[in-house]
Amino acid sequence: MKLATWNINSIRARTDRLLGWLAREQPDILCLQETKVEDAGFPVDALRGAGYEVATFGQRSYNGVAIAAKTPITDVARGLGDDPADDEARLIAATVGDLRIVCVYVPNGQDLASEKYPYKLAWYGRLRRYLERTSSPDARLVVCGDMNVTADDRDVWSPEKWAGQIHCSEPERAALAGFAAFGLVDVFRTLHPDGGVYSWWDYRGVSFFKNQGLRIDHIYATAPVAERCVECRIDRDARKGHDASDHAPVIAVFA
Repeated sequence: MKLATWNINSIRARTDRLLGWLAREQPDILCLQETKVEDAGFPVDALRGAGYEVATFGQRSYNGVAIAAKTPITDVARGLGDDPADDEARLIAATVGDLRIVCVYVPNGQDLASEKYPYKLAWYGRLRRYLERTSSPDARLVVCGDMNVTADDRDVWSPEKWAGQIHCSEPERAALAGFAAFGLVDVFRTLHPDGGVYSWWDYRGVSFFKNQGLRIDHIYATAPVAERCVECRIDRDARKGHDASDHAPVIAVFA
């Protein structure tokens, strides 16, 4: 089973690019973030034409998450379902076969002085409590998406430059670790312990060509799923070319 996650950075702007990628990679399950479109505007028919059913949780111009799969999608849930609720479309969960999928777009946080930074840290706490309410560490569960945090300095092209910056601050990394302590394994890191491989590169300058990136897109799985992961890679080629997303897909294969 092949599962992928990709911050597409506007599904309407990149539908053709996505369809071409699906034809090449043929993932069984795809999680998308930053679709930036309300549900009515999502190109469902185009993805169905490519052989995928789709569940969406959209929002006009911002955020937005979706799950696409070659097999039926059931038990769809949208949002964290907590109190106080907010109107940001950042989480969608569904069951595909015997696997529960949670697709997330974690708040960016903007910078450490922004009011969006404590919101980001709190969101991670809400996500951990969501998992405690809805699942268990021995369930067949995958949580993936744009986590907007580097787990450690191996995920940063220049730890010195990024020290204490957004995506790399210690409180963010502690929040990510607290979420993962639910009982989740970073399957990419398990297979690639040395680091130096990234999933996001700034649009500005020549950061992509110099490979000056961050690994902020992750696939986490509970032990019963993670132990079956035989491959995990980042498709850097999908970041190439005109009008690409600033993120590359992360792809995992499970036996």
